[in-house]
Amino acid sequence: MAPVDVTLRFVAAINAHDVAGIAALMTDNHRFIDSLGAVVNGKVKMREAWQVYLTMVPDYQIDVRWTCYNREVVVILGAARGTYAPDGRLRAENRWETPAAWRAVVSGDRVAEWQVYADNEPIRRKIAAHSAQQANTVDRPSAGR
Repeated sequence: MAPVDVTLRFVAAINAHDVAGIAALMTDNHRFIDSLGAVVNGKVKMREAWQVYLTMVPDYQIDVRWTCYNREVVVILGAARGTYAPDGRLRAENRWETPAAWRAVVSGDRVAEWQVYADNEPIRRKIAAHSAQQANTVDRPSAGR
């Protein structure tokens, strides 16, 4: 299978929120690099990370608008979107979208490396707003007690 096809299958598994399918398309020594340069090594850790992320953003989608590839390296340009749902509920005010790019390094029929280039500020703002709201709703003793 061509590297671009492997990469697009990987994106399809992400968009389907199929954690088992995502993991099946990763090499055992898979390497993930986020937009801030943080690295997660290994299929097992990344399977867990995808499970957590897709719980936090249950409607996460990658919109592929353009692909470019050279041998085993595939670059995708598009957008990432979803809804930050800390309580599992999808609320319009927690929806975000940002332009993004991804780079995949494919080894055989698996993704060996997945790197994200995106401005994560839209979701960071949603998380910060939620955290601030949680801090303001902490039970405080009433003055009459």
